[in-house]
Amino acid sequence: MERSKNFHIFLGIAALLIAGSAGFYSVFGLSKLFSGATLSVIIMAGSLEFGKLVTAAFLYRYWDKINYLQKVYLSIATVVLILITSAGIFGYLSNAYQGATVTFEKESTALLYKEDRLKQLSEDKKFLKEELEAAVSELPDNYRTAKRKLREEYQPKINEVNTTMMSLKQEIGDLKIALVETGVDVGPAIYLARTFNTDVDTVVSFFIFVLIFVFDPLAVMLVIAFNQALLLKEKEDSGKTGAASKPFLKKNKKIKKWWEVYGEKKDNILKREKIEKELDIVENRDSDSELKIEEKTSEKKIRNPLKGGIKIK
Repeated sequence: MERSKNFHIFLGIAALLIAGSAGFYSVFGLSKLFSGATLSVIIMAGSLEFGKLVTAAFLYRYWDKINYLQKVYLSIATVVLILITSAGIFGYLSNAYQGATVTFEKESTALLYKEDRLKQLSEDKKFLKEELEAAVSELPDNYRTAKRKLREEYQPKINEVNTTMMSLKQEIGDLKIALVETGVDVGPAIYLARTFNTDVDTVVSFFIFVLIFVFDPLAVMLVIAFNQALLLKEKEDSGKTGAASKPFLKKNKKIKKWWEVYGEKKDNILKREKIEKELDIVENRDSDSELKIEEKTSEKKIRNPLKGGIKIK
């Protein structure tokens, strides 16, 4: 019992931290979505976050005391607000992911373009060589001068392609080094994408969905659990206080439970009123006896009409 005496405090701290974090990410995620009215969206979303938590606590505490319409509307409103919070968290995390990978994506796109360009130049070089060999083979063997002229005509084109290819290879190498340095921020995502044979965006989206399906629903459930712990603690404290203040009523009077405020039976109420009347009669008898004792002691003393007085035994 001693170990769990302060457990409700830790439960409240956990609920506050998770609910506060979820609210923060949601509010700023929605502000990024509606960037044209950032301050207004922050005020509106913050109010809704606070109202959602209070509504969840209210539903738990007064579920048996509110009407059906209130139950339905407040329950639907709480679920909708949980979905809105999850959408805000998704926006916040996706924006953070895009900010961390925008340079990586630019360099990846440039690398793909240069690799495609290098492949095209390789094919052009191969085509020029094949065309040169075909033109030379068509000439007779004694047309050495013509063959030399053909080679002199094609060789500059081939050299130009070679130069361009060497430059592209250097640029591709530099981009790969830059990608290694930039990919440190998204290294785990890249590793998981390679492990599951998919792209980085799919992996990141999966983890974001897992987080939002756990984050805010857990915050709401912890708030409800905190209220439940508080009510149970109040029940235990009231039971201890009642037993210490009136031990002689322990056998005759049952301690009132918090859920019996509106559901007590008439016989229990009458019994309680009868016991309270008996207690009042006992207290009145005690007060009357004290008054009689005081009157008897005062009768033993009389006053002398002269100054002073004498005591009569």
